Amino acid sequence: MKFLNTLQVAQEIVVENKTTVEIPGKVVLYNDDWHTFDEVIFQLMKAVNCSLVEARNYAFEVHFTGRAIVFSGGLIQCLKVSSVLEEIALHTQVVT
Repeated sequence: MKFLNTLQVAQEIVVENKTTVEIPGKVVLYNDDWHTFDEVIFQLMKAVNCSLVEARNYAFEVHFTGRAIVFSGGLIQCLKVSSVLEEIALHTQVVT
């Protein structure tokens, strides 16, 4: 009679595949008449982690066209960026 130890016993291993689907989104920043260029530029640099030149370009686009897409990425990242911009009551919208 042959005895099987635990290493010899066939075991079924169930592998669960988890697929993460990242929903793409964009953050739109709208113009207002309350914030200075410096306030908007500083907050853009903080929220988007961009350079002074990039933030200034976004601020001018918002000023002249009324809005600008200031960030594109995953929905969760977009919500974080929008939240930082709204810390100083900037008007944003996250679109998918």
